[in-house]
Parts: sequence; C-alpha cells; structure tokens
Amino acid sequence: MKTKLDRRTLLRGTMGGAAIAVGLPMLECFLNSNGDALAATGAALPVRFGSWFQHLGFIPGMWVPEKIGAGYHHNVQLEVLDDFRDRTNIFSGLRFSLDGRPHETHTSSVQIATTGIYGGGGPSFDSSIADVIGAHSRFRSLEVSLYGNRRSLSRRSATSLNPAEPSPVALYTRIFGAEFQDPNAADFKPDPVIMARQSVLSPITDRRQDLERKVSASDRRLLDEYFTGLREMEQKLSASLEKPAPLPSCSIPGQVKEAKPGTVIDDVAVNAVVFGRLLAYAMVCDQTRVFNVDIGSQGLRHAGSTFTWHTATHEEATDQKLGYQKEVHGFIASANKIFAEFLRTLESQKEGPSTVLDRTIIVWQTDHGDARTHSLENVPLLTVGSAGGRFKTGLHIAAPADPYSRVSLTVQQAMGVPISSWGDRSNQTSKTFTEMLA
Repeated sequence: MKTKLDRRTLLRGTMGGAAIAVGLPMLECFLNSNGDALAATGAALPVRFGSWFQHLGFIPGMWVPEKIGAGYHHNVQLEVLDDFRDRTNIFSGLRFSLDGRPHETHTSSVQIATTGIYGGGGPSFDSSIADVIGAHSRFRSLEVSLYGNRRSLSRRSATSLNPAEPSPVALYTRIFGAEFQDPNAADFKPDPVIMARQSVLSPITDRRQDLERKVSASDRRLLDEYFTGLREMEQKLSASLEKPAPLPSCSIPGQVKEAKPGTVIDDVAVNAVVFGRLLAYAMVCDQTRVFNVDIGSQGLRHAGSTFTWHTATHEEATDQKLGYQKEVHGFIASANKIFAEFLRTLESQKEGPSTVLDRTIIVWQTDHGDARTHSLENVPLLTVGSAGGRFKTGLHIAAPADPYSRVSLTVQQAMGVPISSWGDRSNQTSKTFTEMLA
C-alpha cells in the first residue's frame, strides 16, 4: 500500500541545534496518471519555450540529412546531437526574402528570423509566446548572452529590446536574490517595498486615456509601449504579493561559479552549462516559462587568438583536400557541442517522471545558409523538445524555398498565440507545418 503524501510534505530534522526542512522532488504520487498535472488540484504542469540563436549557419552539404521524415540520421555537423535525435526536428530548404531591398549582412536576416519583418518592425516571436504562457510568471522571459554583451535579439517592438544577462552570477542574484519568494516556504509575508511600488504605479496607469487624447499618433505609439511596460510591471508586482503555489520540484541552487564572460569559446562553454542550470531551476520554480539564448557566434575565438569565427568565414581558404573551410567547421562543431551540453543540462532537471527539456520546445535559429557567401537560401532551423507533447519530433522536414517564418508561425499557434499569419511581404506565411503538430 502506497503512503499518501501531499506535495507540501517536507523532510524535517535538526542540524547544529537548528530546525531544518527540505522539500521533496516532484514525485510521481504528486501527479495524475498521465504525469502532466498535480493530482490534488488538477493544475497542469506548465509548458515552456526557449530560443537559441547561433549566427553564421552551417557548411552546405554537411548538415542536411539524406532521409526526409522520421528515422533520419544526422549529417556530420549535427552528429553531436545524436542523443537528442528522437526529440529534434530539422528543417531544410527554408529561405529569407529581401524583396529587392539591400542586404544588411547579419542584420536583415536576423530581423526576419526573429520578427518575420525586414527591418524588425514588430515584436520577436518569443515575445508573442511570452504574452501567452509567461504573462503571469515573475519574469515574463529571461534573456541570456553567452559572449559578454547585453545585446539581445528579443524585442517587445521595433524600438523596445529585452536586454540580455551576460553573467551567470548576476542572473543567479536576479532570480534567487532578495525578491525570490520560495513557493515551498511555510510562511509568506508580502514585501512592504513591493506593496508601495504597486500603489504608486496604479494611479499612473489610470491616466492613460486622458494622455492619449492630447498627443500625436507617434506619441501614442510611444505611450502604448510605456504603458505596456507598466502593466507588465504591475502584474509582476501583484504576483510578488501573492503566496505562490507549492512546487515540489523547486529548490534554490547552490551559489554558482562562472568563467569570465566574453568571447573565448572555452569560457562560453562553461557559462552555457551554468546558465542552463539556472534557467532549469527558474522554470521548475515557475519564475519564468520563456528564455532566449544568443551564443554570439560571430565573435567567438580561441584563447590567445584574435582570429574569430566570423573572420574565418570570410578569410579562410577552402581546404582543397577536405573541400571545406577547416577552421569554420571547427567553430561550428564547438558551438554545436555547447548547444548539446545546454540541452543535457535541461534534461538533467527532473520534473516528476519527465524533465524540463520534455516540457519545453527550443527553436534553434541562424542568419545564413552559408556564411562564406552570405546566402539566404537553405537556411538551417532546428527544434528540440515537444513542449509536453504539443509537437511531434524526430522529423526531417524539407520545405524548398518556403519562408523561414513558417516554423515561427507553427510554434506560436501551438503555444496558443492567436494569430493566423506571420511575417511581411515575401516572408509572410499563413501555412503551418501540420506534420509537426501533435
């Protein structure tokens, strides 16, 4: 006979004369028979979304699988992801369209990949997803830079970017610092400082309609961005004033150590694993449900060298014997290995019978098919994870000359974003990849 346990059960004892209490992991007995909801309340375990942006593409002929559909085998540059093949979808043949406009190298293609619009005139698709699944989390989304810079590819609008965090230690403090509310703590006392902040913000938002009647259309757009930010802040403050629901899988990670944030590829590899661990803890504690990682691959270099990956794509000669740029291939292999280790970190965080990776879909994007020629055709795109069963995985989907935005539209719709099309001009699409949907 199984002992009946509640998800609030704590292991109690003493250490050095002081009382201690340790929360239990997410045991199967806390969940329903499917393992996707809490048995006591029926509340579903959340799904999550992540993005990973890795510039400079792959080498043509070295990444597209021979077989289309299920049961494909990774080509040489993606062999490092073999452990995740059954959870990975590979999309080949996709393209970016400039519609006769100038090609701003490494800029216009990034804008199209993330917003569907040349010039980046709207929110990035991760922001649209965060509006749906992350609106009530403490952090609507968390942005991470692996190369020591606060630049982010995630944007709320054409003019409002979500800054990235380049330091794992700083991210730890931000998530698990003084404002963190332990969902498993027995006592809960609202922070009076937060209460004061909320009381100050509330009357400000009440003035919105009055102000909008007095300003120009362009100023109304700026006010809309401003008040959107205030609403998000109020939602965040309101959540901080309510006792969070207990989450048995949640625990505070030990203090983290980081490599020096920057562009040295060995340091980037160390920090990617630390960031992955922090993001996994943040998700099981429901501090966020959306994250974005920019590896900053253009500037990556080996220790003691100023020769970067980006420089190699332009200046390295093709090895006549091998038939490709050897240094470029090495950089791609290193970056893909970093991605694989990041996935393993998410997979190691258990959540009932599944893992954080199981309940997440990660969209891997890049800005070129072949960085050497700055091609905008056959641009690689991957997804990893099923978001708790919303997506079929283990597929190679060939879509010759289709807009890159088809995947973004498909993922947004599956995550609950109420849109029927995505992108602009030739990058616009209303056609989803139905074979990807569960």
